[in-house]
Amino acid sequence: MQTVLKIALAQLNATVGDLAGNGRLVAAAAREAHAQGARLVVAPELMLCGYPPEDLLLRPSFMAASAKALDDLAADLADCDGLHVVVGHPVLWGDGDVRSRSHAVQRRFNAASVLARGKVQATYCKRELPNYQVFDERRYFVSGREAGQGPVVVDIDGLRVGLMICEDAWFDEPAALARDAGAQVLCVLNASPFHLEKAVDREARMAERARTVGLPLLYSHLVGGQDEVVFDGASFAVDATGVVRARAASFEPALLVCDVDATGGVAGPLAPLPSPESQVWSALVTGVRDYLGKNGFPGAIIGLSGGIDSALVLAVAVDALGADKVRAVMMPSPYTADISWIDARDMAERLGVRYDEIAIAPMFDAFRAGLADQFAGLPEDTTEENLQARIRGTLLMALSNKTGAIVLTTGNKSEMATGYCTLYGDMAGGFAVIKDVAKTLVYRLAEWRNAQGAEVIPRRIITRPPSAELRPDQTDQDSLPPYEVLDAILARYMEEDQGVDEIVAAGFERSTVERVARLIRVNEYKRRQAPVGIRITHRAFGRDWRYPITSRFRA
Repeated sequence: MQTVLKIALAQLNATVGDLAGNGRLVAAAAREAHAQGARLVVAPELMLCGYPPEDLLLRPSFMAASAKALDDLAADLADCDGLHVVVGHPVLWGDGDVRSRSHAVQRRFNAASVLARGKVQATYCKRELPNYQVFDERRYFVSGREAGQGPVVVDIDGLRVGLMICEDAWFDEPAALARDAGAQVLCVLNASPFHLEKAVDREARMAERARTVGLPLLYSHLVGGQDEVVFDGASFAVDATGVVRARAASFEPALLVCDVDATGGVAGPLAPLPSPESQVWSALVTGVRDYLGKNGFPGAIIGLSGGIDSALVLAVAVDALGADKVRAVMMPSPYTADISWIDARDMAERLGVRYDEIAIAPMFDAFRAGLADQFAGLPEDTTEENLQARIRGTLLMALSNKTGAIVLTTGNKSEMATGYCTLYGDMAGGFAVIKDVAKTLVYRLAEWRNAQGAEVIPRRIITRPPSAELRPDQTDQDSLPPYEVLDAILARYMEEDQGVDEIVAAGFERSTVERVARLIRVNEYKRRQAPVGIRITHRAFGRDWRYPITSRFRA
């Protein structure tokens, strides 16, 4: 008789440090899966403590609390007869003093434990520790390979299941070892941060791994936002030939129950992968919702200018939080066009948010009067432009202090790259929603959002030339190359690490490339002072980008 095992992939939204709360999420999913007939539940990587826990791992009290949470979860599920639960967690083994910097002593592992009958039955330690992009696991963990641990294969109702953790499945050795130890199916616990095209790449690599070892592979993935990273869920299962046979929805908690047989077959519900624009929108919405929700902010405040960037951030915030938790503030200057007022009011009305106007002209005049003697004989320049931005930043932060709501900044990736933003002005705030969204993608997202039913962003906001409106008749292209050109150069220089000569050889004008490269270089000091923001590309300013402020390298 052919063995068929129901395996549930628990796609959950963990909160870093909420050990008890995360344990409750796993327990609830496990009980639901048990009720559906599942015999094995697989939760994501480091689910118990949340991912990434970063330097919390260096605290002895955190490691002790993680160990207790694991035991508590095992005991809580003791009444689920016949059920095995695999959960990710950190573990400290050996004579480890977690304050030590010696790997000979420090024995901290990224682990997955099998819970059944109220106890920990087996524990697997991750072998491949990523140390690129946003990952920094070698700072914290020792590889299971270095500890001499072999594969972990557990027998569940006659089907032998091999365990792996995230990066393990991107390499040949861990899967081959599990197969050679008798595994008939591979289960992988994951916390793989989202970026564009990651979901397709992830499935392709796991399909390759399944074909290589001739075993089905089930991929349980985290969902939700954690500071600048977002996890997209979309847990899935491939059969032994590498065909995706089941997939959970993206960007929402889910329980994906699959039937797996001993011959390599897999069956389960198959949700579609969303379009790139839909994925980015969901990532931004998830990032905002979880950053505010997990940190306890009661709402958001946005400086609404009548321009495309603030309009996009407002639409994301309303989708994430609801109109009742979002407040828009228009702060016109002497250079604000009438259509900016009209469009800002129009959009606030369409979305149903609170809308206020605070004219900054009297404050701007007071600043200029106060500085008149100091500026005597000097022409007006960007100093006066920045004063207007900083007045607005001060007003928004005052409202934030008074109400507890967080200011969402509205600068995009193109502006952050080139320094087309003002320290303590439009950069003032607590969370940078579109910090990793290039200007050309801003327009694509606006069009996509308007196509999802009601047109929430007025058409004129999308079609008018972008402007900071800090001097008469100003447009962005007075200071920057056309965004189509700028963003293409940024993608090559910043995201792909191409040099100036290489970009010029691709057909771009040398003077423009050198100008953009210089702007990126000289504005590192600004980016270091920018708020944390949501990562949606494989190379974002923040954890992905660690360049020196002081540098004389020019290529």
